[in-house]
Amino acid sequence: MNRETTARRTARPEAAAQCPRDGSVKTGFRAPARSAEELVFWNYADSRVATERTELPFSPLFSVVCGCVRERSMSPESISLARRRADELSGDAGVVEGPLQGYHHETYVFPLPGEQVRWKCREPRPGPLWFDRRCFASEEELLRALQGRVDGIPDLIQAGSAGLQRFIEGETLGALYGSGSEIPSSLAGQIVSLFGQLARVRPDSLIAKRTCTSDDRAAEGDTARFLERLVLFTEERVYLRNMPDFKGLFYDLGLDGASFGKLREHVSGLTRRPFCLLHADLHRENFVVDGAGRLWTIDWELAMFGDPLYDLATHLYLMRYPKDQERRMTERWCETVEDVAPGSSAGWEADLPKLLAYKRAQSVFTDVIRTALSLTEEPEVDEHLLVRAGGGLQQVLHAATEPLGIESPTVEDVTTSLEKWYFKSYTPVGGMRRP
Repeated sequence: MNRETTARRTARPEAAAQCPRDGSVKTGFRAPARSAEELVFWNYADSRVATERTELPFSPLFSVVCGCVRERSMSPESISLARRRADELSGDAGVVEGPLQGYHHETYVFPLPGEQVRWKCREPRPGPLWFDRRCFASEEELLRALQGRVDGIPDLIQAGSAGLQRFIEGETLGALYGSGSEIPSSLAGQIVSLFGQLARVRPDSLIAKRTCTSDDRAAEGDTARFLERLVLFTEERVYLRNMPDFKGLFYDLGLDGASFGKLREHVSGLTRRPFCLLHADLHRENFVVDGAGRLWTIDWELAMFGDPLYDLATHLYLMRYPKDQERRMTERWCETVEDVAPGSSAGWEADLPKLLAYKRAQSVFTDVIRTALSLTEEPEVDEHLLVRAGGGLQQVLHAATEPLGIESPTVEDVTTSLEKWYFKSYTPVGGMRRP
């Protein structure tokens, strides 16, 4: 998912001035925190980018990159399909900005000839790691199906064989109000309205190709089965699939197959609720505020049909609202979805903590991999970097001790485990080697 804010910041002279002309990358580490950060972070193994003055909660370790689009000089033979297409569609390579920082796609922004509105052209990158379940074959097809039903989503046009999304001009919510800070009631109200509109979109009312098989879809209202499929995805596609490279690290951190048994036991017994469309990734960097104060929702790649309470849980987990605003948002969510689809908030008092526990547990497995891979991006790994990485990952593990049934490790334990994995499983020259 490509962060529109990256290109948005290049329009600011001060941001451009800070970007090295040679495209060099600064590196650094941080532990997760509720306070705002002053830098731009990009995670090697993640599609998400946290922009200036924003802290995102899903990874304890990031590589720091300049907050602008870095143009790289490339030979004609090395120019990508996405770049060639953007140059052709724009009619002027000089107006094309990009690539935007993004792990799963290479994205460029440009106006069409004779227009002021800018559009996004993108192509998938080869072989990225996916840590989240995907259910729709095409984000563009989904957005077309939602036009007129959900407010504040990007327009789409067809330019020859290329489908283009409108680039939303503005600032991300995270750039305006960093993680842990309260957002204005006017913007909070627009988020609540979005939840209400999503609750109206039932599985049988939307025509968009889905990639998940019938076996992978829970029956209408079966929230327990819905969550089980998410747990199974984390177990099979994140934990087991990456076992060859990270088995030793998982083991040293106390993570094994039994952890998923504990998790299933901890989150069992959900109340049935009517299914609806979920965005499933509503954090501060996926909301853009335009000049008129209108809130736009971007990056619909993880959308799915399922338990509406899961969308709220994911939103609360990623947004890191102050406690009082979190309570108010939950209350407003309950009122809104009940008006639209009675029963959508049934059992929320008991089930919301369970869904939040799953999000904490899910973060453990993804963050272990992200942290380890981020180390491999460094030209040199020393004790200082290992301690910073270990401190961040220890907080993630500590938060999930109850749902995973594990003991909370010390920072020293985690740091030692990372150091052991790095020097046993990775060489700066040869890259990954299997234990």
